[in-house]
Amino acid sequence: QLQLVESGGGLVQPGGSLRLSCAASGSTLDYLAIGWFRQAPGKEREGVSCISSSDTYTYYIDSVMGRFTISKDNAKNTVYLQMNSLKPEDTAVYYCAPVMSVPNMCVMRPIQDSNNYWAQGTQVTVSS
Repeated sequence: QLQLVESGGGLVQPGGSLRLSCAASGSTLDYLAIGWFRQAPGKEREGVSCISSSDTYTYYIDSVMGRFTISKDNAKNTVYLQMNSLKPEDTAVYYCAPVMSVPNMCVMRPIQDSNNYWAQGTQVTVSS
């Protein structure tokens, strides 16, 4: 059964950088599209970025375009989110989850299965 574990969060100053990791087990990322989501206190969860299983397509919301980069390492079965020029409004718990796939693309809609992909996450706090 697919398991995903997030790590890499922490406390950083505005303008700083972090790299988040999403380590997969139970399934190869060669056949999965993965998305990053975040949820701030009092706010609804929002999709941030996704990467297709083929690594030929990526998506970013406008607010992180040019600052965040999603990537994958199939040998390590891990998806990364490099976050640069961080802003206080990026503060949230970040989660990864499998997302819907269409040919050569990913869509920011989590796959519905028996797993709870929102149980852990990793905290990112951007503050001076």
